[in-house]
Amino acid sequence: MKIGELKGRDFLKLLDFTNEEVQGLVDLAAELKAQKKAGIPHEVCKGKHVALIFEKTSTRTRCSFEVAAADLGMHSTYLDPTGSQIGKKESIADTARVLSGIYDGIEYRGYGQSIVEELAEYASVPVWNGLTNEFHPTQILADMLTIQEHFGTVKGKKLVYFGDARYNMGNSLMVGCAKLGMNFTACAPEAYFPEKALIETCQTIAVETGAVLSFETDPMKAAQGADVLYTDVWVSMGEPMEVWQERVAALSPYCITKELMDAANPGAVFMHCLPAFHDLKTTIGKEMGEKFGRTCMEVTDEVFEGPQSIVFQEAENRMHTIKAVMAATL
Repeated sequence: MKIGELKGRDFLKLLDFTNEEVQGLVDLAAELKAQKKAGIPHEVCKGKHVALIFEKTSTRTRCSFEVAAADLGMHSTYLDPTGSQIGKKESIADTARVLSGIYDGIEYRGYGQSIVEELAEYASVPVWNGLTNEFHPTQILADMLTIQEHFGTVKGKKLVYFGDARYNMGNSLMVGCAKLGMNFTACAPEAYFPEKALIETCQTIAVETGAVLSFETDPMKAAQGADVLYTDVWVSMGEPMEVWQERVAALSPYCITKELMDAANPGAVFMHCLPAFHDLKTTIGKEMGEKFGRTCMEVTDEVFEGPQSIVFQEAENRMHTIKAVMAATL
């Protein structure tokens, strides 16, 4: 894919793009990453300005958008949860039109997918989804770039997602794998599987690409033949204590351990979109660990810090893939 090839397009979810366009964005990210590593300037969006709306805060997403924008020659304005009146004093539609007159692109990270979709409907500049409850498309591009770098290809490899597969990560990984021909397994209690309608949509895509989608409740069975074992936090930002109790009870068997890694293919890797509760070295981790009598949640420290973990390469790739999205659409 070339710079500007998707000029004017929004980036709201991977389902909006052809399989070839998704792969093209991954490949463009790889090119831009190589240029950055080689010290080759690529200020292809010089003089442009982007607005970054964060109703949910983030380390990786904010840093990735700000550094990517700077590398492309752009200036960015960060609007934290208190820095914008979106949906409070000013409607989403009005916010979109105001920002479109000042900025060349708008990023939104927050809650419902309907919010970023409405922003895009009323904005006259590209809108990018930095995360919603339903989808996290920039994360999936980073994941696919990381897998491609590690294995040489994503096609035909098997990724297993352990944990709550009903929301943004489970949904988006299933879509991304289907589009790029990667086999996908959601491993969770049945109540935590993705929605049936989305599964059916992805099954249709998988027929075109040769991907195999499956759904499993037994962790050891799911890990058989896996190349990537993937997980995410069990509880999202701002959810109440009752949710912690329910999820810990339901998902404890799906914690990724060395035994699970050993059941996978030789050379299998561990991935996580971060942040991770793999120890008690954070305020929330310590509090929840004490409450539930655990030293970790979704992954053990042994796996997270072990030789099969590629989480920090994955985190870096957030920036390179976000850069590709902005460069392609501006």
